[in-house]
Amino acid sequence: MMSISQNEQERAIFRSRRKFQTDLQSDLATAEDNGERKGRMAEKVEIARNALRKKMSVDDIVDITGLTYEEVENLRKEI
Repeated sequence: MMSISQNEQERAIFRSRRKFQTDLQSDLATAEDNGERKGRMAEKVEIARNALRKKMSVDDIVDITGLTYEEVENLRKEI
């Protein structure tokens, strides 16, 4: 690190690499969060579809899944 601190170009390269690593970690964390969110939504949709097949009311499905009334109604139309 001492040799890096004495050379401005080396310091710039070091900072650039460190920023790249930090950005990469942030991007990976964001992608993981998005994947988890999509997975939870897919699970809710599957539960809603199964409940609709069992002829449960839309209001009950909304309560159970946390989906909106419109989302459940759209799924009902698909089935």
